[in-house]
Amino acid sequence: MTADPGSLAIRRGYADTAFGQVHYAECGSGPPVVLLHQTPRSWDEYREVLSPLGHTHRAIAMDTIGFGASAPVVDHSIETYAAAVLAFFDALGLPRAALVGHHTGGVIAVEVTAAAPERVERLVLSSTPYIDAEARRRRKDLPPIDLVEVDPNGTHLGELWGRRQGFYPPGRPDLLTRFIRDALVHDPADLEAGHEAVGRYRMEERIGRIGCRVLCIGATADPYAFPELQRLRAHLPGADIAVVDGGMVPLMEEHPSEVAELIARFLTDA
Repeated sequence: MTADPGSLAIRRGYADTAFGQVHYAECGSGPPVVLLHQTPRSWDEYREVLSPLGHTHRAIAMDTIGFGASAPVVDHSIETYAAAVLAFFDALGLPRAALVGHHTGGVIAVEVTAAAPERVERLVLSSTPYIDAEARRRRKDLPPIDLVEVDPNGTHLGELWGRRQGFYPPGRPDLLTRFIRDALVHDPADLEAGHEAVGRYRMEERIGRIGCRVLCIGATADPYAFPELQRLRAHLPGADIAVVDGGMVPLMEEHPSEVAELIARFLTDA
């Protein structure tokens, strides 16, 4: 009998690193795969993906340093986030692992793989932008994504909801509620820190160091990332591409079974 994909228990814990404690959730056993979330989310973004992946892998979703329940960080940069991921590998005794990143998590995953290519078995970049000089100039002139001014009457919560609502599927307020819950963990001034870190990153100087197999996943209804799919892949010769039709920014929660199957198939494909 085939196991129920939702039957595996999720375990949560903390790993002690030089950056402070890193919170994570994991499921299953087997070859490790570490999953990195978008800004300003947490491991919860992968809640529905962990159990399906856990049937073939030790699936580990960590809170990026400075987000979720992980320790705060002063230096919000992609390089710092990536160094904390490698410290997390060390704390869990993982000499090598597959790596999955979504949005900001994908940019962090690029830097982890560039900094320590010998430690990344395979790489999955989901809805990941390509950041070069042109992208940095473009992002510099864009208005903030999640920065809102706190109002004593709480109207800033509605403003934050409204800013994100167009990127979430209609009729799924539960998904947007999960985003708001993660966002409220932080000082409002820090909500934009991860986006600003992406906007400063010099990916064009690092992406050439990636030598492992790569899967790029695009979601057709994601206006931020889907236009970047072919641009990213052009700098990753030989990378596989998978497209999720209709997927939006919360891809991992909106289409968890399809995404988990894509990741598992790529990681097990000889």
